[in-house]
Amino acid sequence: MELEKYKVLLFEKIKRQIASWFDGNLFESISNEEVYRFLHSMKGTAGTIQLTGLHQLADRLMADIERQEMKEWDKKDLRNYLFDLIEMSYEYEHFQTVKQQNPIRVENAPLIQLIDDDISMLILLKDALERKGWMVIASTELDVAKEQYYDHRPDCLIIDINLDGESGFQLLEDIQNHTRNKYIPKIMISVKADRETRIKSYKMGADDFISKPIDLEEFLVKIERHMDNKKLFDQSSMIDELTRVYNRRFFHDSLLIFMNELSRNQRLFSLAMLDIDFFKKVNDAYGHQTGDKVLVEFAKYLKENVRQTDYVFRYGGEEFIILFSGANGNESKTALEKILKGFSEKRFAEGENAFSVTFSAGVFMVDEPEMERDIIIRAADQALYEAKQKGRARVECCKLDSFAQNKKKLHVSVIDDDPIIRMMLTKVLSNMELNHAELDIKVFEDGRKFLNSNRIEEKGPHFLILDGIMPVMDGLEVMHEVKKSKRAKDIHVLMLTGRKSEHDIARALKLGAEDYVTKPFSLTELEARIQRLIKRLT
Repeated sequence: MELEKYKVLLFEKIKRQIASWFDGNLFESISNEEVYRFLHSMKGTAGTIQLTGLHQLADRLMADIERQEMKEWDKKDLRNYLFDLIEMSYEYEHFQTVKQQNPIRVENAPLIQLIDDDISMLILLKDALERKGWMVIASTELDVAKEQYYDHRPDCLIIDINLDGESGFQLLEDIQNHTRNKYIPKIMISVKADRETRIKSYKMGADDFISKPIDLEEFLVKIERHMDNKKLFDQSSMIDELTRVYNRRFFHDSLLIFMNELSRNQRLFSLAMLDIDFFKKVNDAYGHQTGDKVLVEFAKYLKENVRQTDYVFRYGGEEFIILFSGANGNESKTALEKILKGFSEKRFAEGENAFSVTFSAGVFMVDEPEMERDIIIRAADQALYEAKQKGRARVECCKLDSFAQNKKKLHVSVIDDDPIIRMMLTKVLSNMELNHAELDIKVFEDGRKFLNSNRIEEKGPHFLILDGIMPVMDGLEVMHEVKKSKRAKDIHVLMLTGRKSEHDIARALKLGAEDYVTKPFSLTELEARIQRLIKRLT
């Protein structure tokens, strides 16, 4: 028991030192001697109280310092240098909980949407699904769930039938037309499991029915089976179910074919990335079914107005790609400008209203066989971004040397009273590479300091990583204040919470949190989740 007390004291000492170094002036340097003394003290204490991993890591870092002739540390370099040690400290401190989180998250992990107003069940299922390596978005309200569905395009839906004052059947009915030609497993869960309810579920389009109380092992096996079936379905299809043009999977196969043709026969090509302008406004004003009609008509117009040797793909959401065979950048740009003019003259009718739609496009010519495919896609994406920055409804060409220009600034604020978490998140965020965004990262040790800084008044989108429990001002209080700001619509929140309080999570979601992660967390999981949310904002 005495040993545990000294472990707590060691972790507190580490936090104080990290706060002292990294919460102050970032431009101040730190002496090599000071860093060495810290590591020496840490090594001795860790060895004494039987924290062998920390002892060995501190010893290795000290040996590295002894081999160097550095006299001063830049804070960014020091943060990177100490990162493994700080992360290990965090894992030691929270070992009993973190050790359960074995699956490593990857950025393209399947996304499951979970809708249940029983917060205790939502937490239970969310945790179980995330331990399998899937990403989960959770909501308690029907309207929020519907928006999340259309914004995130999940790979699987789990819906409670008996939502507070409403029926999960309503959501199932609302999205059924949208998923009629697309395989998305839909699983209904309910305490009411009589024959009539089960039959109604299947008739309305559910793929499975699971009764409450839920057997977690059986539940996970069923979800895994549905996800495997979806993966097989997606791999067997070349055609996008809604628009009937080629899908994203077939695009990657086709790009490889075009690259091989360039290598063998020197046949250059251009890749164009297109994005419908202000598509979300169409959905908001006229509904998602009208939005789907626009997508279908747009895809049809593209197919009818490119050559037979060109390929049209739906890349995702309202984004499309065209491979122009044998065409250079200027030729492809001219063809797209003609398509843009014709499509923008097309009128869509919705009741008594009529509207038109434009698109923006970026073009990149490929004439070097050894060019990496990721570079090609990023180049066209960069040109598309430039077209949007210049006012939309236009086509731009990209040159490789323009990649780093015109990046959008995204204000990222980490608000957490734990200095180790602040440091780890700063390191993770600083190492993120995003095509269109330049991250402006600042850290705050409490919510009051964040609000007093007027950080949220800075122009542009904001992403907050917000601790739910802080001594000076609770994270939920911060969210409440943020929501009153004139810039609230530009502010997006990921809540970190050390408690699984149903009330607090429900309030966070209702106040507009995009997602929540329970502490202690897997850093890999958190990094993937942050990256996914940030990419949606840029």
